Amino acid sequence: MRSLFPENRPALVLAPMQDVTDLPFMRVMSEFGGPDYFVTEYFRVHQDSRPEKHILRSITQNETGKPIFAQLIGMDIPAMVKNVEILQRYEIEGIDINMGCPAPVVCRKDAGGGLLRKLDHVNDMLGTLRDAVHKKFTVKTRVGYESHEEFETILQLFRKHDIDALAIHGRTVKERYQTPVHDDCIKHAVETMACPVIANGNVVNVATGRAYHAKTNAAGLMIGRGAIRSPWIFQQLKDSYEGKDYHKPTRKHLRHYVEVLYHELAKEWKEFDEQRHVNKMKRYLIYISQGIDADFEFEIRRVKSAEAFFGVCDKYLLRDELLPELPPENSKIFCGFSALLED
Repeated sequence: MRSLFPENRPALVLAPMQDVTDLPFMRVMSEFGGPDYFVTEYFRVHQDSRPEKHILRSITQNETGKPIFAQLIGMDIPAMVKNVEILQRYEIEGIDINMGCPAPVVCRKDAGGGLLRKLDHVNDMLGTLRDAVHKKFTVKTRVGYESHEEFETILQLFRKHDIDALAIHGRTVKERYQTPVHDDCIKHAVETMACPVIANGNVVNVATGRAYHAKTNAAGLMIGRGAIRSPWIFQQLKDSYEGKDYHKPTRKHLRHYVEVLYHELAKEWKEFDEQRHVNKMKRYLIYISQGIDADFEFEIRRVKSAEAFFGVCDKYLLRDELLPELPPENSKIFCGFSALLED
């Protein structure tokens, strides 16, 4: 696992986000510099499931040249083992288990973050899967379900098992994305886990990424929403750690990114449906539009055609003005990141 972690900086990883960080999005991220490795959207595992074909394409048709982990979510241990055995037939770097997704529909099934309420089951699952996984075996988790005071008990469980890396979103399941991260919890994990620890949550630019790393000494940084908003963030961080001046994008650069993303995603349609495709692009624009102009998001949410979509983008983005360094804080999208910048 250590081979995936550079000596002079933290490893940079694209956080898996369901229905967002798919194969075309990975391709776009790589075009702008990209992470050191990828993690797929999660494969939903239940008694009769097999790996979904559209997510498998992120493995079988991935031409980025970057290693990729297959992520699973579920609570049925025999079914998890069966799907692990199937996925290991493909060219993957390893298997990742999702124990952090806060979506209520997931947690109600005692999967994702809901597993943190059933630590005896987690113990059984990790023991069984460690025996089944002959490639790298990693876990993504949160610092607790109700409270971060649960974290030490959770860590004690993870220490019992020979996992190869632990990615930690620095909030509880109940906190979702609406608070600062508990960077002290990440620091504690770094100091007490034998495996590399990857810090996730609230990295939105170079300064927040470097601050999170400095506060925790984590072996890696996992970036999701911040990368949707700014695809340059991975290369910016790489350049920053090498002591180089990093690229500072303008609104025109953002306009180019939106067009690249639009056309890459359009390749996925067997029969192109313009309105549905525009609606899919709006999901990304919710993140991309943050901090641009108050009316940009309002107008983009209401377009129904490609002409209207690019018309709104041109109206707000065809300028040489530098993009704001930070998104607005205390929104439903980005919240609490300024705490990382405090001493």
